[in-house]
Amino acid sequence: MTQILIVEDERRLASFVDKGLRRHGFETQIAEDGELAIAKVASSKFDLLLLDLGLPEKDGLTVLKELREQGKTFPIIVMTARTDDKDRKVAMAFGANDYMTKPFRFQELLERINTHIGSAE
Repeated sequence: MTQILIVEDERRLASFVDKGLRRHGFETQIAEDGELAIAKVASSKFDLLLLDLGLPEKDGLTVLKELREQGKTFPIIVMTARTDDKDRKVAMAFGANDYMTKPFRFQELLERINTHIGSAE
């Protein structure tokens, strides 16, 4: 079963994404901050990561950079309220596989997840 880590500090959004993904057959975990995300990745195997950029403790760009420096190759989809093209370029340069701005349609998120999971296999 596909394991997805949702790294999102906004509880309502994290819960919405979590419930939707579980309904579609994914196994999920939630990390509310960047430090917890790094710890969860170290202790579990994930097939994909959904990563907010505006996180407490350690921001999403730092998490992204650290995971790629550790050699983690699973797809990372950034989902953020940041719409500035500079943020997108930095995230992609740090190794993000995709970049979605909030708000987004759940169906679009699901399609992107399936594209990245399919290409990772």
